[in-house]
Parts: sequence; C-alpha cells; structure tokens
Amino acid sequence: MNIDHTILTIITFVPLAGALVLALLPDRDRIQQWAALAVTLVTFLLTLHLPFHFDYSAAAGTFQFEQNLSWVTSPAIRYHVGVDGLSMWLIVLAGFLAPLGVLISWNAIDNRRRLFYIFFLLQQVAMLGIFVSLDLFLYYAFWELSLVPMALLIATFGRTENRRRAAIKFFLYAFIPSAILLVAMLWLYARTGTFDYPQLVQLAATHGISGNSSALWLASLAFLAAFAVKVPVFPLHGWLSDAVSEAPTAAVMVIAGKLGLYSILRFSFGLFPEQSHCIAPLMIALGAIGIVYGALLALVQKDLKRLAAYGTLGHVSVVILGVFAFTVSGIDGGIYQTINEGLGGSALFMLLGLLYERYRTYDIREYGGLAARLPWIVTMFVLTALSVVGLPMLNGFVGEFLVLSGAMQSTVAHHIGWTVLATTGVIFTASYMLWMIQRVFYGELSRRAESVDAIDLTAREHLALWPLVALFLLMGIASPIWLRAIDSAGSRIVSTIHQAQANDANFAASQTSGTELMTTASSTTKGGR
Repeated sequence: MNIDHTILTIITFVPLAGALVLALLPDRDRIQQWAALAVTLVTFLLTLHLPFHFDYSAAAGTFQFEQNLSWVTSPAIRYHVGVDGLSMWLIVLAGFLAPLGVLISWNAIDNRRRLFYIFFLLQQVAMLGIFVSLDLFLYYAFWELSLVPMALLIATFGRTENRRRAAIKFFLYAFIPSAILLVAMLWLYARTGTFDYPQLVQLAATHGISGNSSALWLASLAFLAAFAVKVPVFPLHGWLSDAVSEAPTAAVMVIAGKLGLYSILRFSFGLFPEQSHCIAPLMIALGAIGIVYGALLALVQKDLKRLAAYGTLGHVSVVILGVFAFTVSGIDGGIYQTINEGLGGSALFMLLGLLYERYRTYDIREYGGLAARLPWIVTMFVLTALSVVGLPMLNGFVGEFLVLSGAMQSTVAHHIGWTVLATTGVIFTASYMLWMIQRVFYGELSRRAESVDAIDLTAREHLALWPLVALFLLMGIASPIWLRAIDSAGSRIVSTIHQAQANDANFAASQTSGTELMTTASSTTKGGR
C-alpha cells in the first residue's frame, strides 16, 4: 500500500490532529497562531499531491485515491473515500484558503485564540471530509460536523451583541433540513441495503432504488432542500446576511457556496438524475432571480459586510443557473465558478476585515478618500473587484462565460429568457462593486479616515493576498489546467442525466406495453368466454 491509498485520510485528519495539539499548547504570545499556520500549511501541501498524481486520462466517473474499508457491519457502513474531477480542486481550494484564514486572523483574534483555532481546524476537517466521502453515512457525519464549529465561531467571535442570534439562525436553517436529509438517506438504505455512493448511482441509473415515483420525488426534494439552504439558493438565504455580518473573516471565507454546491452536483444529480432534470426549470429560474436580487440588494447596502453577503448570493446563483442547464459547458462553468467564488469571495472578505481592523467600522458612510493613504489596499480591492465582475483575462470571466453559454444551449424550458435576465446581473455586479470602491476610496477624505493613522498592507497581509491575486490571473489565462479534470466530471454528469432520461423513456414505454398486453389478454379471455 503506497501513499495514494491513504492520502485522503491523511489530508482529512491532519487538521484534527492539529486541533488536539493546539488544545495542549499554552494560549500565550503567538504560539496558537504559529501552530495553526503550520498545521494548515502541512494540510495544503498534502492536498497538492492530488493534482500532481491525478490520472487525467481515467474514464469519466472513476474515483481515484480510493480507500474502501468495512466500518460497521450492520447497518452496512463503510469508510469509503475517493475523489474525481468534481472534488479534487475543491479539496485543494479548502487546503489553500486555510493558511490564508490564519494569516488574516493574526491580529483580529486577540482573545480566546486557542478556542478560535481549534474550531477553525475542526471546520476544516468537516469540509475535507464532505469532499472525500463516498459513503452516505460517512458524508452525513461530516455534514453535521460542519454546522457545529461554524455556529460556535459566529456565537463566540461575532462582532456585535447580535452574534448569538445570528449563530442560532444559521444553525436552525441548516440543521432542520439536514434532519430531513437523514430521513431520506435512511429510506435509501431501507430500499437498497447500502450507503455506498457508487452502488447507489448504479441502482439509480437502472431504476433499482424504488418503483415508487412519489417516494423518489420526496427523497430527492429532501436532498435538494438541505443542500439549497447551505448554498444558499434564493429564497432560502434568510440566514446569510446575519451570519456573514457577524462571523469572523476566517470563518466567513468558507461559510457559503462550496459545500452545498458540491453536494448538489454529487448527490442530487448522482442519485436522482431524473428528478433533478424535472426540477431544472424551477432551479434555473431561482438562479436567475437570485443573481439579480442579490446584486440589487447589494446596491442599496450601507454596511460593507452585508453588501458582500448579498453579492455572495448573486455569485452562487450563477452556479445554480449553470449546473441546472445540464450542458457540459454549464456544469464545467458552474464547478469552475464555485472555485472562483471561493477565491474572489475570500479576497473580498479579507480586505473588508483589514479595513475593519484599521477603522473599526463596516459603515460605508464612514469612509472616503482613502486611495491616497492606502495605495496597496485600494489596488487589491480593484483587482478583486475586476475578478468578481468577470473582466476578460481574469478567472471570473472564464466561469461566467461558460455558465452563460451553457445555459443558452440548454434544452430546459424557458432557459433563454432566464439566461437573458441573469446576464443583466453582470452589469449590476459591476455597479455595486465599483460604487463601493468609489465611496470607500475616492472623493473627499472622511472625518474618521482623517482621525485614524493610515496603515497600508503589512508584510503578513501581502503574503495573504498576493497568492489570491496570482490565481485570479493564472486561472484567467491558463484555465485548462483546472478544466482538464473538471471537464471529465461535467461530461459524466451530463451523460448520467441524459442516460437517465433515455432509461426513463424506455422504462415508461415498457410499462405501457406491459399494460397494453395485459389489457389485450384480458379482452381476449373475455371474448373467448
């Protein structure tokens, strides 16, 4: 057995081992920060093993770096982990953002640091576990684990007295649909006798899960609802603005988007392809509405964090539009845009956190005229804004172009009208991002800005931000590096959906023929009598 057979386990549980080490270390000086940074850097370096040893020529639908061991005999639960083109780059993204989160929290968290970094590393364990799990029970364990440290981070380290209310809202919004998700998983196990994802996918493709279409629909809705809340999909975003507004920067970098979007692509499309295609017109409509709705709400915000929160709603809605178009371009663009949202959103929240450290407010009205005093910070804001709005040669353009072109090619009902509406979101996104930069950095110098000593980016902050900027450019001009693996996953998902449609048509035809034969035989028997 070489490291390929255990690398996913090592990646997943190194942060857990790090959290245990942090619990034993004294909480003084910078010990906790340095230890957390070391753990996250080791984890990130381990994740790089995946793209460098990934077999890009492997057949679509093949999982790599698999480890499949018996865990519990009854019920049949296995420790089954693996990655494909859908999950590989998301694992690398999670590993990449973690040390940046530690760097950006270096001075922002000045008390109870041990508790903060332990929760942060536990959140990292949960995210990585979700991306590698190929057993539904194992996946659900990590899914539920992801709720607890995030809620505690918001409740303990939120910036205002509303932090506990925001944490409870986030937890209830995520936990209640997750309980329904567990019921659907148990129903799947009762029908099939397995939690193993590859086996369930094979059964779903051959109508082997259940012949009861109503039960399948309810199960598919349970899965989709749990994931849609976590994305969040409009109108299930009630928790987003409060949670983002209160959460510390390192936590808010991972609070929305990746886990829910990945779960829809993996489990909703894999286990319920026919139902996913049937509900696609509604989801495309919600995606298009979410793009415009989020951008319009961002335009009227006075709080920088709430502006970014509603901007996030628009960005994840772009992914929903793309993946439910069920074209290769749309799904490739949706996966690519999920990575972009993680990078661009993280850069934006990091920059907002740096402004808050200096001026202790997120109120846009308290800012103005900072460009001359903070040239490096305004440069980073402009580069991030250009990435977010999709300027050609930057990463956001590739994802948005693939999504919109894929949505326009879709065969889903009314896709053209909703895609046209979604395209206007590009204009609105540029409007609120440029308006925000103009209000914060240009115009007359505000009273608060004038009364506070101007401190531009420090060496540590440069170290945290420049890797993101470099990726904005690299992913814009060298997108095939990422799309080579992503395209295999997108092609497999589209073929699965189309095969499910064909199988369903054949299944329905055979059922109809069988009914007609029985009717004919019955008529013949009656006639003979």
